[in-house]
Amino acid sequence: MAIASARLLNWNWTERAPVTLQQIVEQTVAGLGYDLVEIERSAGGLLRITIDLVWTAPAADADLPPVEQFITVEDCEKVTRQLQYALEVEGVDYKRLEVSSPGIDRPLRNESDFARFEGEVIDITLKEPMGAAAGGQVAANRKKFRGTLERVEAGWQIVWSDAPPVKPGQRVSKKRVPAPLQALGFTLDELREARLAPIVDFKGRGAQPGSAD
Repeated sequence: MAIASARLLNWNWTERAPVTLQQIVEQTVAGLGYDLVEIERSAGGLLRITIDLVWTAPAADADLPPVEQFITVEDCEKVTRQLQYALEVEGVDYKRLEVSSPGIDRPLRNESDFARFEGEVIDITLKEPMGAAAGGQVAANRKKFRGTLERVEAGWQIVWSDAPPVKPGQRVSKKRVPAPLQALGFTLDELREARLAPIVDFKGRGAQPGSAD
């Protein structure tokens, strides 16, 4: 994961109209041609900014899928330098700035993120329980789910199976009846949080989806 960090600042200008940290960072990152993924404030004055390359949906008639590109250390350093200046001008109080690329648990924040990661395994947390909407197959008070992200006519859904994962080297009987697939539809307004499932798979991200609780 690409990362750059810097130490500074404690500057206060009170003459200018207040600007939120979100606005400062979003404008700076977007102005450099990147996408703001996340802003985090941690103990000890650490301000952590996560950035990504701007994603463009592939053309419907494209012969080959687009080559995946990633944030580099040079990208992080460029954003760090510009953010240092912008945060100093606006009088933002922090002790250390860290700019990095997304990790394996990248948050999904908007429609573009969901379109980009369609087909991936994700974790979602709902604002309100939706057990009844899943046909009574899950606990009525359940809010957390893990499954494969799919687009549907009404928005989005995740699909999963509660079958126990197969361990490496384990033989599975051909007579074994697979657990039924379950699906839960949702809209982005119903989500408290959504992230890529932090699954480490050396053969790729195509791991078996399951429950997140």
